Amino acid sequence: MKIAVLAGDGIGPEIVAQAVAVLEALKLPLQLEYALVGGAAYEALGHPLPEATLEICQRADAILFGAVGDWKYDSLERKLRPEQAILGLRKHFGLFANFRPAILYPELANASSLKPEIVSGLDILIIRELTGDIYFGQPRGRRAASDGEFDGATEAFDTMRYSEPEIRRIAHVAFKAARKRSKRLTSVDKANVLETFQFWKEIMIEVSKEYPDVALDHMYVDNAAMQLVKAPKNFDVIVTGNMFGDILSDEAAMLTGSIGMLPSASLNTKSFGLYEPSHGSAPDIAGQGIANPLATILSAAMMLRYTFNNSLGATTIEVAVKQVLAQGLRTADIFQAGAGTTKVGTVEMGQAVVEAINGIMKKT
Repeated sequence: MKIAVLAGDGIGPEIVAQAVAVLEALKLPLQLEYALVGGAAYEALGHPLPEATLEICQRADAILFGAVGDWKYDSLERKLRPEQAILGLRKHFGLFANFRPAILYPELANASSLKPEIVSGLDILIIRELTGDIYFGQPRGRRAASDGEFDGATEAFDTMRYSEPEIRRIAHVAFKAARKRSKRLTSVDKANVLETFQFWKEIMIEVSKEYPDVALDHMYVDNAAMQLVKAPKNFDVIVTGNMFGDILSDEAAMLTGSIGMLPSASLNTKSFGLYEPSHGSAPDIAGQGIANPLATILSAAMMLRYTFNNSLGATTIEVAVKQVLAQGLRTADIFQAGAGTTKVGTVEMGQAVVEAINGIMKKT
């Protein structure tokens, strides 16, 4: 199992170290290669995604990614900012399908931002198209306003675009995923305003004819945002574009108690994947040993399932995480005083998962 390990910035190295420890506890044939990415790469090599890092990723079967970014890089020109590394990897490897599950563990029902009776049993899968939309649309830039509306000031523009093959490709991924679950798919768009998403909706309807066993419905993104906090369990699988998916998946994260619990997988057509937590680099808590590593650990489980077809290993990690939560161990983001829980740090949480895995493996 050739894995490129890109820890990145902020809390990235801390949480990735725990995910690696968990993978090693499974006694798998791992071949790990480490490389710099993001701000760390810019500091050392002058670019957030150096050629040497890209070469290591090309030799790998999958990428285990931490997080990139720091406020101190906000003044850099766009192409040198740490976030360009993740966009560059998505584009280079054609990572078009982003899977973001939002699952509420029973032990964390009281940590959710919503009442337990609204979110208990929550299990949503958000599928986000990852290589199109306004993040990659051309043209983009700034220019002088021609109509005088801005009194000679400059204006900025980004182009929202999708091609038919891009929409059709993510549609098939979403319908197949829904077919393996409850056979319900919600396509989120803004077809009442945006031509891009009228086009999206038309193609979704066309593709749905190939999946007569899957019920398809459509929802405007603003309504979807409201329904996620009003009645989230009405959703099962959601498919949407790049920008809407970015926003909605972070909203769904808070339903689970903390964004520190949400893993993600970004896949191409050949099952090559980049696996990362849904949260960011959190430079404000970096180096304090208090970050939640569970999203990264669960991302490693997704890597075993989707790239290496190792369902047993993935399930072992997921069961171990459930056991640790059942024991009452909590990092600061999910800790509740007086709830019979114990606050632990990043390393302690990771080690607890490793010990749980050891126990599971002894029984089998």
